[in-house]
Amino acid sequence: MDFLRPASWQEALAAKAEHPAAVPIAGGTDVMVEINFDHRRPEHLLDLNRIADLYEWEVGEESVRLGASVPYTQIMENLRAELPGLALASRTVASPQIRNRGGVGGNLGTASPAGDAHPALLAAGAEVEVESVRGSRRIPIDAFFTGVKRNALAADELIKWVHIAKADGPQQFSKVGTRNAMVIAVCAFGLALHPATRTVRTGIGSAAPTPVRAKAAEEFLNAALEEGGFWDNGRIVPPSVAAQFAQLCSGACNPIDDVRGTAGYRRHAVGVVARRTLAWTWESYRGARRVTEGAA
Repeated sequence: MDFLRPASWQEALAAKAEHPAAVPIAGGTDVMVEINFDHRRPEHLLDLNRIADLYEWEVGEESVRLGASVPYTQIMENLRAELPGLALASRTVASPQIRNRGGVGGNLGTASPAGDAHPALLAAGAEVEVESVRGSRRIPIDAFFTGVKRNALAADELIKWVHIAKADGPQQFSKVGTRNAMVIAVCAFGLALHPATRTVRTGIGSAAPTPVRAKAAEEFLNAALEEGGFWDNGRIVPPSVAAQFAQLCSGACNPIDDVRGTAGYRRHAVGVVARRTLAWTWESYRGARRVTEGAA
């Protein structure tokens, strides 16, 4: 196994172009596990730890440009106001040591259905900026996951940035696992309210071959909130609406039975956490409206 250690981004792109099968490594929290258990034995490892740009982030007027290697700990500490859903998801990632090393770029590159960042990125409507010696392009998060541990990257491309709109409303993330730490999700659910467009977005992890959105549930809830005037009147979402939303979220799943849980349990659990996260996010929205109206 050859170890490639570029000193700049351009060197990294050149190395990836020369060795398309080279496996990028930054935090190494996924790659090294596979290598240690002899599940993967790549001919080349492409070490990105010396690429300073990948550890930077920039908060703009409307969005955050997040470097692929920004550790989860930094997201939790510095971006929880701008990216609350991703910050909540970051808190559930393994242990403090792994949160200090791992980043969103590695999670996306691995493209595991159980990746903790994925539901939050789907709910937020993120875009993944990738680059090669041929140029750069942005991939909408909805089009990024193409199969089990497969993504839309070309063989010579690397992830550089993740672009995420700053939250304009409450966001939540919930994860079901066998314990509170160092656990792969049995299932996970992210929800983001977007009052500016009067829409909701969801993200489901570990309940289908890829991370997915519950689009039928989103469409149902968008219509129910609009028809009932809930965005303006701030009333509590009726239990019947919450129950139908939860059922539609369960229906968006296509899980399997494995050692962490059965397909039936995953569907049930997604429905439960969908109903709970809707209650939490909507109560936050109602609270923010009361504060705004009180100030006025």
